[in-house]
Amino acid sequence: MIRAIVTDIEGTTSDIRFVHNILFPYARQHLADFLREHQHQPEVAAALQSVREEAGQPQADLAAVIAILFDFMDQDRKSTGLKALQGMIWRDGYLNGSFTGHLYADVLPALRRWQAQGIELYVYSSGSVAAQKLLFGYSDEGDITDIFSGYFDTHVGAKREVTAYRTIAAEIGQPAEQLLFLSDIRQELDAAAEAGWQTIQLLRGEADSESRHRQVTDFSQINPESI
Repeated sequence: MIRAIVTDIEGTTSDIRFVHNILFPYARQHLADFLREHQHQPEVAAALQSVREEAGQPQADLAAVIAILFDFMDQDRKSTGLKALQGMIWRDGYLNGSFTGHLYADVLPALRRWQAQGIELYVYSSGSVAAQKLLFGYSDEGDITDIFSGYFDTHVGAKREVTAYRTIAAEIGQPAEQLLFLSDIRQELDAAAEAGWQTIQLLRGEADSESRHRQVTDFSQINPESI
């Protein structure tokens, strides 16, 4: 019996093009000015120091850190410091109405249905928890953050690491076999399955011939009671 469902965002609840064509360019465009203006704020300073340490340059000045961040962006690196800073910049974009968080049309009805069935809902994404809350707080469907019982990001570990799913299971407080993870990436699902989780692969495009996970094309095809 599934007691909790944990969902990925990019490519799962939300179109990957929203992230790559809207969010990433917005953060890149505003990064330097944002950091020059806010570098001394505690949360910004902490994220900058995290980037310095990750890059092995603990004494790097702001200009050097900005260059490092652009390099991380070019690599699509899952840097916790970068993700935190992107989330802070995106907050401005959501607040000023530059964009709303994309949701596939099949997502919210399924989430509401599962919530009504007493299933707890969580999010696990490489984007920061703050960024996750912004996407769902300013979504195409309005503020739907009330649906979720909690959020996880790379502070619990990388999404392809088995230990991350063990940590999440411990924090949720349910046996791994009663947890269901939804993602479009089979390597993430492989890690979750190795940790004892149930898995389903959301594929909005072509099937993944190398995957061993059950594949569906939208949330309406998922029935937790049959798993």
